[in-house]
Amino acid sequence: MVLSHAASTGSSDDSVHSTFASRYVRASLPRYRMPDNSIPKEAAYQIINDELMLDGNPRLNLASFVTTWMEPECNKLMMDSINKNYVDMDEYPVTTELQNRCVNMIAHLFNAPLGETETAVGVGTVGSSEAIMLAGLAFKRRWQNKMRAAGKPCDKPNIVTGANVQVCWEKFARYFEVELKEVKLTEGYYVMDPQKAVDMVDENTICVAAILGSTLNGEFEDVKTLNDLLVKKNEETGWDTPIHVDAASGGFIAPFLYPELEWDFRLPLVKSINVSGHKYGLVYAGVGWAIWRSKEDLPEELIFHINYLGADQPTFTLNFSKGSSQVIAQYYQLIRLGFEGYKNIMDNCQENAMVLKEGLERTGRFNIVSKDNGVPLVAFSLKDSSRHNEFEISEYLRRFGWIVPAYTMPPDAQHITVLRVVIREDFSRTFAERLVIDIEKVLHELDALPSRVAPSLLPNGDATAPNDKDMERQREVITLWRRAVAEKKKTSGVC
Repeated sequence: MVLSHAASTGSSDDSVHSTFASRYVRASLPRYRMPDNSIPKEAAYQIINDELMLDGNPRLNLASFVTTWMEPECNKLMMDSINKNYVDMDEYPVTTELQNRCVNMIAHLFNAPLGETETAVGVGTVGSSEAIMLAGLAFKRRWQNKMRAAGKPCDKPNIVTGANVQVCWEKFARYFEVELKEVKLTEGYYVMDPQKAVDMVDENTICVAAILGSTLNGEFEDVKTLNDLLVKKNEETGWDTPIHVDAASGGFIAPFLYPELEWDFRLPLVKSINVSGHKYGLVYAGVGWAIWRSKEDLPEELIFHINYLGADQPTFTLNFSKGSSQVIAQYYQLIRLGFEGYKNIMDNCQENAMVLKEGLERTGRFNIVSKDNGVPLVAFSLKDSSRHNEFEISEYLRRFGWIVPAYTMPPDAQHITVLRVVIREDFSRTFAERLVIDIEKVLHELDALPSRVAPSLLPNGDATAPNDKDMERQREVITLWRRAVAEKKKTSGVC
């Protein structure tokens, strides 16, 4: 009789092929200190990948303007170049050339006054936030140089914007010591009023910032009217206050959907424009662009020259090392899609936004706050929020996988609360129809729940007739809800 003996593996389970049969799933992942010992690569991947499953689905994140889908061929290009440092221009000259091509193409798209073969002035950034910082610094330095040359003080610069600007403008003002003068909003008018903005301009104003595509409701500000009013004021005062256009969201929309709209370098006072490549430029997060009208608008003293990477290299950025993948991906999209492809995608986005808007209107429960012309998004608020509010709708929609933000408007329209759905390239008509169905389900569920404000607290027990006290109570509830959401974001590491 032949006896068989099983080989002993000892106490180690490194030979076990299944991670779930190993000891690595029996211990919590390190949170504060690096572990003492290594683990197999398969186990590390499986454990981290499993935890990431608890994140929201990027495709269903309707809060974000940022691209969440690209073609497999572009994904491969990005992975092939992920180990290239964008700043090593001498080592990666082709990557540098692709960045320059992107700058030229975008500058021509924005109607920069360039010859057919003339090189544009611009730079790739990690997003519009960095691009805005760079543009703001250029405006501040030009203003300082002008004031010094005139023998005037240059210690109190200011910038005029609407209260609807993205937080990066507040960061610029605080970090670089520039007073931020905000034009307050009003109910029904949620963008900067050009006349009020020009009225705020004084000799210390380094520029007026106009938004092409408000984060709040997607609306384009009237840059043409702002330019005309500012030209007149400059002529009357002898100043030369310029305009910067924050086209983070709208820069890759307006040229294709609204080619006749004058908002860019066709207007003489527009000296610089920023745009996010990772929004409607259709690239994954991590690329933006700052474009200047001419070399004169970017002070030479802000440009650094380095030679320790192999050759003289001019650089104007806030950070140094960064990946090349997003720049390469931007070039891919520009030549892959061309004007025709971008226009088709933007047309689709706009049509799907209309499908969603019409579906919401058919419920009879919402006021539409966004405009038909602008960034393809739908911002809407409840007609009657005496029983339940927009924050509750946002929370309940998460059960269906949808991430739809609810927020209050900036001053002086902070009593208005809205929900917002951003329509990106990968948001199809089927998605739009499905979202309307799920919103209707949420409304039915909320209707069956007790009111947030008890009828006994309302006059004559009438739950449909809120008075001033009820409105104040509602605002308090909204404030508390916002704080709770903010605290949740802090603890979850969301920024």
